[in-house]
Amino acid sequence: MKQIGPIKIIEGPNHSKVPYSRSLYIDCQEKVLIDTGADPKLLLKLEEDHGVNLIVNTHYHPDHTCHNHLFPNAEKWINPIEIEIVSSIDQVAKNNGIFQEWGEKGVEKWKESIPEEWVKSLSSIDGTYEYDKQYTFDDVHVIFLHTPGHTKGFACPYFPDFGVVYTGDYDMTSFGPWYNGTDGHINDFVRSGQQLLNLDANVYITGHQKGIFTKKEFQSAMEEYLAIIEQRDLIISKYVNSGMNFEELSSQGIFYPKKTLEHTLLLTWERSGIRKHLERLGYIVEGNEIKSYVPTK
Repeated sequence: MKQIGPIKIIEGPNHSKVPYSRSLYIDCQEKVLIDTGADPKLLLKLEEDHGVNLIVNTHYHPDHTCHNHLFPNAEKWINPIEIEIVSSIDQVAKNNGIFQEWGEKGVEKWKESIPEEWVKSLSSIDGTYEYDKQYTFDDVHVIFLHTPGHTKGFACPYFPDFGVVYTGDYDMTSFGPWYNGTDGHINDFVRSGQQLLNLDANVYITGHQKGIFTKKEFQSAMEEYLAIIEQRDLIISKYVNSGMNFEELSSQGIFYPKKTLEHTLLLTWERSGIRKHLERLGYIVEGNEIKSYVPTK
């Protein structure tokens, strides 16, 4: 387990690859755990050795909240935008694009597949933190920065005294930026990425895979990472100009490999992500047709 000052970094299986993520533990009197996507065995060991009194979730996605249920006695917080989302599985479905793509029947079918542990993990969240306010746990200062784009409420915990920031799903993976829920936003994602680069920090801890970057490394990685957005624009433009309709376009595997699109949830996010790029490029989907539009002022 790596540690920077009082901040312990707890890994998820397979280098914290989705459906897991890294968690951070502030070794202090308040016993604070940030996100619960790490290896459940390590989290239970942490509880046994140190205890967990407070869990702070950066956002509601399952790879960051899935093990909240392991800590029934801990207080649990999430950002003020997403507290309403976690109160209802129907709200989760709407913010993940499921209702948008498949309607009520699709939502009901999806609800049948949700692990009960995740429902319990979300429903146990009972409080919120404030954005951009400095919290002090013993003598450890942390600020939960509002960094929307991945989700509308996404937060990045920043430890100014240590020059450390947990960037979560600004993860610099080869997949590229993920903004594919209906509450994700491409332009916000880019702005939040720049906000992270402007911090007085030299240790950037991502939620998945590689993990720890220096500022110089993170800056270089961010340039390549955000460039994937424009690459997606070019691919989608090419397909639209070739005359593809929306169903054809959403089966090409722009975000996810073609062979994985048989999984309804991945297809949902593929379609939702494509809609965002089409709007950005000046198109609208009507039925199955892709048409140019002029945005209203």
